Order: sequence, then C-alpha cells, then structure tokens
Amino acid sequence: MLSNQKEILVSILTPTYNSEKFVSLAIASVQAQSYSNWELIIVDDASTDGTLALVTKHAQVDPRIQVHALTQNSGTGIARSKALAVAKGQYIAFLDADDLWQPTKLLKQVAFMQTHQLPFTFSYYDCIDEQGRPLNKRVTSPRVVSYRALFFCNYIGNLTALYDAEYFGKIPISSVRKRQDWMLWLHILQKIKTAHPVPESLAYYRIRNHSVSTSKFNLLQYNFAVYRQFHGLNFVASLLCMQLFLFVQLAIKPFYTHKIKA
Repeated sequence: MLSNQKEILVSILTPTYNSEKFVSLAIASVQAQSYSNWELIIVDDASTDGTLALVTKHAQVDPRIQVHALTQNSGTGIARSKALAVAKGQYIAFLDADDLWQPTKLLKQVAFMQTHQLPFTFSYYDCIDEQGRPLNKRVTSPRVVSYRALFFCNYIGNLTALYDAEYFGKIPISSVRKRQDWMLWLHILQKIKTAHPVPESLAYYRIRNHSVSTSKFNLLQYNFAVYRQFHGLNFVASLLCMQLFLFVQLAIKPFYTHKIKA
C-alpha cells in the first residue's frame, strides 16, 4: 500500500486570499522541511491585495512551488479542488496561508504512516496568535479517532492531515466555504473506520483576531449543514446531532486542549 519513503512525493494544497501578511511565513515553513520531496500548489482565490504577486515571486525562485489563480472569489473548497486537480503526489497534505509547519512535520508523518501501514494520519498542533506569538496551548486528540467520534467532533486539524491518494484516489473536496475539511475526514473514515495521530505537535495554528468570536455562530450553521447535506439527515435528526455535537465541544473536547510551558 505504501511505497518507500524516499520515493514518495507529497503534494501540499494551499489556498490563498488576501494573505500577503502571512503567506511567506507559511511557504518558508514548507521550504524548511527536512523532508524535501514535496510540491507546494498555491491557488489564489482572487485576492485584492498583493498576495498573488508575492506567491508568484516565490514560485519564480523555487521550482517546487506552483501558483494558479482563480478569476473570481470562490472559497477555499474550490481553491483546494483546483490544487488537488493538478497535484502529482502520492500523498496529499494541507496548509492554509496563515498556518505553519514544524521543520520535521513531513519527515515524521511519512515515517509514521509507513511504519504503521496507515493510509491517513494527522498530528497534534500548537496555537499562536496573529503576531505569531505562542499561546501556550496544544490541541491533541484521542489516540484512536473512530468514525462515530468524528461524527460529533472534528478532532483533525486541517493543517496536520496527510492522506495516501494511491489508496483513496483523489478525494473530491466540497465547494462549501466552511467545514469541507471535516467532510473530507468523514469520507476517509467511512472507508478505514479509524484514524491514528502522530502523538506530538507538528504544526502551528494561527488564531486570527477577527475570527476568535465572530465566526462561532456561523460555524454552527455550517456544522448543521454537514449533517443535513453530507449525511443526508432530516431536519429533526440534524438538530439532535447538533445537540450532541455541542455537548462534545463543551464537555469532552476541552480535555484535549492542554496548557504547555512557554
């Protein structure tokens, strides 16, 4: 199922939209990887700032980076789908323009997948603020994530996921603007039933000032849409699932967020 580690190309999908403040740092974190067999596919979602020009400059000096541009703003799902369509790697990874990877992320994750013969895995991650300062918070997960557990809580950080396209094929990415990552992991676990994390932090998730509080209600609406559209549940069943989702978020998931030493 998994070929020799040295022969595996990893395709990294990065959508950008008005990301000029952070995207160079994200790119640098990929270029700093101790695992060098990767391609970074950036799809700009009709940015109105200097993002497209900036990422194009990066691509001009590093042939492992390619840039594609959408002519109208379409959302991260469409941008990731465009990147996936041109990806050549056996492994598919995800990195948003404002997040970062630790230098050993790919090396450790590919080795973990090969050692344990896994077609999909993820890892823990640490949180940073908008300026990149540590928030001394680590997000972990259960050591085994089942489909049932994932159904009521997205334990998998998008910036940490890695799947084997030789095993699954290129899995279509939903065009919805939020929660398409959760739907992708649910699709994967419908097939393999359980997922196992690399039990250490391998990435940094940036918490943006404008998104800390204003997006919570909107995310609940997208969560409800996942139950209605992806799972095909009726309105009442979706409401019941949302109640269980909220219970897990408030009563269980906090146990997987840990304070770490500065």
